[in-house]
Amino acid sequence: MYRTHTCGELRLSHEKQQVTLSGWVQRIRNKGFMIWVDLRDRYGITQLIFDEERTDKTVFEQAKTLSREDVIQIQGIVIKREAANANIPTGEVEILVTALTLLNHSELPPFTIEDNTDGGEDLRMKYRYLDIRRTPVRDNLIFRHKVGIMVRNYLSGQGFIEVETPVLIKSTPEGARDFVVPSRMNPGEFYALPQSPQTFKQLLMVGGLDKYFQIVKCFRDEDLRADRQPEFTQIDCEMSFVEQEDVISTFEGLAKHLLKELKGLDFGAFPRMTYAEAMKTYGNDKPDIRFGMKFGELNDLAQHRDFKVFNEAELVVGIAVPGANSYTRKEIDALVEWVKRPQVGASGMVYVKCNEDGSFKSSVDKFYNEDDLKAWAERTGAKAGDLICILSGKANKVRGQLSALRMELAERLGLRNPDEYAPLWVVDFPLLEWSEEEERFFAMHHPFTSPKPEDIPLLDSNPGEVRANAYDLVLNGNEVGGGSIRIFNQELQAKMFQLLGFTPEQAQAQFGFLMNAFKYGAPPHGGLAFGFDRLVALLGGQETIRDFIAFPKNNSGRDVMIDAPSPIDEAQLKELSIQLVN
Repeated sequence: MYRTHTCGELRLSHEKQQVTLSGWVQRIRNKGFMIWVDLRDRYGITQLIFDEERTDKTVFEQAKTLSREDVIQIQGIVIKREAANANIPTGEVEILVTALTLLNHSELPPFTIEDNTDGGEDLRMKYRYLDIRRTPVRDNLIFRHKVGIMVRNYLSGQGFIEVETPVLIKSTPEGARDFVVPSRMNPGEFYALPQSPQTFKQLLMVGGLDKYFQIVKCFRDEDLRADRQPEFTQIDCEMSFVEQEDVISTFEGLAKHLLKELKGLDFGAFPRMTYAEAMKTYGNDKPDIRFGMKFGELNDLAQHRDFKVFNEAELVVGIAVPGANSYTRKEIDALVEWVKRPQVGASGMVYVKCNEDGSFKSSVDKFYNEDDLKAWAERTGAKAGDLICILSGKANKVRGQLSALRMELAERLGLRNPDEYAPLWVVDFPLLEWSEEEERFFAMHHPFTSPKPEDIPLLDSNPGEVRANAYDLVLNGNEVGGGSIRIFNQELQAKMFQLLGFTPEQAQAQFGFLMNAFKYGAPPHGGLAFGFDRLVALLGGQETIRDFIAFPKNNSGRDVMIDAPSPIDEAQLKELSIQLVN
């Protein structure tokens, strides 16, 4: 056999036992008369010792030829280590090697396989199979597995049934772009990879399965960020005969279970906030509520002087930054430049220093007096020692700009503690959003989201004011889950398609299968999907999902390890009836 034990399990209780280990050479320390080798596998590290006096001469000479990352098998005796290493679980023992077999030689790796490696991200992505040998990456993947098992066990215990839905489906409009797959058997026709199993899980409810879940791959051809990948994983769920409260209660239970089991944290009822309140108070619909800096709207307090910038603004709004009164002029100027970057897009920033003696100093002292500045401080909740940062402009834009500044300042001030968790439900989203560019409504979530029952009459008179029967679960400023009660009535679904600009013929062509299913006794139903990659990353104390995916894509959507996407040859294109246009 290749091993009797793993490299992470031997202890003093195994002393004097004959053991066989296999793994990779992590590190070699050669003192001439004595050689120490750290042997690593998935489970840990064990120190090997080759002693010129106690080790067979042939074995000792073999040890001299070893290189980092060689794959070896050894046999030996467990002995007590003279200088224990308290940093590893096996640190009290070492193996006096009696036999050594080189199973496979390794070339020198392009970066060190250590916790703190010298490899940059691009290099590590190219050699991801080597990066996975490092403890942090390996532990992240094991953690992901652990979370997945917990989710499956919890939902199974709640009566949910895991059902696989198709991967080759029909392309539909709305939402992000589809990845499409040409059909060789049907020339000129294409499948799409699912952005989510949305319509299929609704059909499962029509089929009477009642409670469905799936940990499923989804695909969206969209611009990437640190928390997005072209292929990602969802915990996709649906329930029949439920209202919003039933869905929220069920999946709040799942979130509490994970936080308790993984982080040892107990939570009562998660707080709730309407979409309108989130936008007014934090400038976005997924606020991080681990810290304050709530927005204070200042129009009525700032538009009575001769300061043209504020007077011409649709919204004047500020935040109080705790303890930032100590910022130097250079630091404040750097903040101004930060908000003026294209990624944020503000035209500038006004600031007010709240001094310890109760006085104020601002960048607009020429226009505003102490009473004005005191009123701003009261509105934003600023205290002595704080700094008030104020932006102005078009309401929707300035809220987003101030939200970005709030998050940046929180990061700089160390207010976003990864070991602190603040869950939040955001509810009552708008059902529709108007596109000035295309002069039509789009679904805020998707076309199958039901309006709030009391708002249905507004679909005819004022559709822009209709609220969705939808809800998002936010954790530490990240949306980790979202869902809604669905439309299950054929007439209401047809009206929704009409509002979204579909002709009856287009709606039938794209979604006729679903509308036809509604004719046969569709039950009331609703559901939710968690972003599994993002949830795992946050529970693991991080926000970058790539660190918890075995083989992620880079920011350009490329797999640099296998060099994909890549061209295909002319013969294959011809077989698929595809002709490339230059």
